[in-house]
Amino acid sequence: MTFPPPKTESPAQRFEEASAAARDALEGMIAAANEAGWGTEEITAALLKAAQFMSDATKKDPDPADDPSISDAPARQEQIGHGELYD
Repeated sequence: MTFPPPKTESPAQRFEEASAAARDALEGMIAAANEAGWGTEEITAALLKAAQFMSDATKKDPDPADDPSISDAPARQEQIGHGELYD
């Protein structure tokens, strides 16, 4: 799935373009979900929930690509459990 690049710098027009592109993408996703056996209402509700999750995550961390890699953290700092260290 690809999105067309924006054609304008106007925020209102960009919003309309993004909405149309997202609608087209969602129609394709819903059709694929229907073919796989999911109902339109249930997949639409799931997509809304997923979109809200993504929106909330973006508000908390607008650019997660700038976050350090998990492998960059010292092992002891990332430890889980009761003091055990795993290789």
